[in-house]
Amino acid sequence: MKDGTKQASDLVLVGVVTAPHGVRGLVKVKSFTEEPSDMVAYGLLSDQTGRKTFQMDIVGEAKGQLIVRMDGIADRNAAEDLKGQKLFIHRSALPETEEDEFYHADLIGLRTVLADGSPHGLIKAVYDFGAGDLLEVALDDAGMTYLPFTREVVPTIDLVAGTATVIPPTEVDAVEVEGADEPDAQGEDA
Repeated sequence: MKDGTKQASDLVLVGVVTAPHGVRGLVKVKSFTEEPSDMVAYGLLSDQTGRKTFQMDIVGEAKGQLIVRMDGIADRNAAEDLKGQKLFIHRSALPETEEDEFYHADLIGLRTVLADGSPHGLIKAVYDFGAGDLLEVALDDAGMTYLPFTREVVPTIDLVAGTATVIPPTEVDAVEVEGADEPDAQGEDA
């Protein structure tokens, strides 16, 4: 850690400013913590370098996002400048994980291997579009894939070794639906 900055592995992404809210400097924040309001309970948040810190108070919630007052932000223009600002917390401020619980930051960068130990790819990102976490994997043989982060598809994670064993779903695993090979008028399977 040179010049007081935190190493990337010391920081965990817990939220992002998505938009201003009103004209008095409030912002909307998408929280990535299990309980959204916990994002501010762990202490000061920072930018990715750890140099710039943010003191925040939750004043409300709207459409699944927190409405937040940030110290030093008093008008819409200043709030607009924060749009897209990622918010991090030092890992040591977070609670220890239970067995089979992982912070997204722990998963990003893991090498994926198949059940037989052969190389597969690298976890680039973790997303949750509402139906559960998806791992974005850059495949070793070029290209990208998304894998559901379930015990069936990712049976083991070894943080010490830096690997995640994956069993990618195949067509054999797909559920057959009567008439599935006949697309309906909208082009979707029946």
